[in-house]
Amino acid sequence: MPGQYNSQPPVAWRYSGNQLKRWRTKANISREQLAEAANYSPDTIKSMEQGVRMPTPRVLDVADELFRAEGMLSAAKEYLQRERFPARAQDFMEREREASSHWSYEATYIPGLLQTQGYARALIENHVPPLDDATAEERIAARMARQVILTERKPPVAFSFVVYEAALRSPQVDVEQLRRLLEMSWLRNVVFQLLPFERAVPVALMGPMVLLETHDHERFAFAEGPLVSELSADPGVVSLATERLSMIRTQALSPDESARFLERMVDQS
Repeated sequence: MPGQYNSQPPVAWRYSGNQLKRWRTKANISREQLAEAANYSPDTIKSMEQGVRMPTPRVLDVADELFRAEGMLSAAKEYLQRERFPARAQDFMEREREASSHWSYEATYIPGLLQTQGYARALIENHVPPLDDATAEERIAARMARQVILTERKPPVAFSFVVYEAALRSPQVDVEQLRRLLEMSWLRNVVFQLLPFERAVPVALMGPMVLLETHDHERFAFAEGPLVSELSADPGVVSLATERLSMIRTQALSPDESARFLERMVDQS
């Protein structure tokens, strides 16, 4: 197994985009004509044809009719709907579904598994570059659906979340989101700890990290940045992430202290 996984667009995106371009060329229709018919910009159509962006159901249906593809392009919708997460997160999501334990630290945002729909919407709808409405709604729904791993997996997955105080002070965090964190911290398989400003160590400012372990005792480290994300099974990388997460955890408030901190924030909201 390779130690690192390179993020690239899902195969379904690339194949569907390739077919979209081939059918368009065969029908002798310009990219601009398709863009106008589907109410998208030519650049967006280009990114779909290149596999960089997921072809949307609307584009596939419009193209199918415009190119007289007799359902060949529209049929791709069933497969594309499975690709509900950003391309660079695909490998991580696959490993997360196999995990028996999940240990994470987040410096800026509430972890996706603990987000309310309102908080998730605020983040996804303000994505840069902007997402089209269909993609945004799909990602919001996918993020909410992903949260079943917290309560419905048997045997339960063991979760440990450490969150820096800065994430809770974001203007997107409302009282509903704070209550959601409290509610999740009461689950038997979830440990939630808060890292206050005054206890932050330098390594805590380096960004988020996740450690996953599968039932087969495979271990993975995942780090997500603004431009590049990396999933690694390299023992050295996993060991480094474990050391950093352990250091952060020792500085964080205990679970009981963290719950009281959240309760005070709720009372002040």
